[in-house]
Amino acid sequence: MNRLESTGTSLARLLFGVAGAAIVAMMLLTCADVLLRLFRLPIPGTYELVSFFSAVSVSFAMAHTCVEKGHIAVSVLVQLLPARGQALVDTLTTALSLLLFALIAWRSVLYGENLRQAGEVSMTLQLPFYPFVYGVGLSSAAVCLVLLADFQKNLQGVFGR
Repeated sequence: MNRLESTGTSLARLLFGVAGAAIVAMMLLTCADVLLRLFRLPIPGTYELVSFFSAVSVSFAMAHTCVEKGHIAVSVLVQLLPARGQALVDTLTTALSLLLFALIAWRSVLYGENLRQAGEVSMTLQLPFYPFVYGVGLSSAAVCLVLLADFQKNLQGVFGR
């Protein structure tokens, strides 16, 4: 495992832990809110917090899913190709995915900065939106690291090294 791959995998593992904690927080918060509603004491801002935790859990799990190759892939036709052809198709799809996630990371950072400068906050709790948008950018950058390592491996498969 080279340095790029180990860095991407480590970052993906860390973000995956944060995603898991966000899911646990959503569960605990929702259960507490339901129970407290029985006593007419709902937790203010539960919907907002669950929405923010959802954004964290989904986006922070992306890199780990890439590391584990957990995405859906349709490879019926690709399996019919020789090994070098399969590596070429994998290289092309990885390059396009890398481009997509690099754009998502870049635009998320720009959008987060716009939200920060505008002072956008949630309605009930007045929590700023921008840290969560920055989180999407960070997780997309982590996906880029993982994809870059995959791209490197795929290129080696294409050129037989």
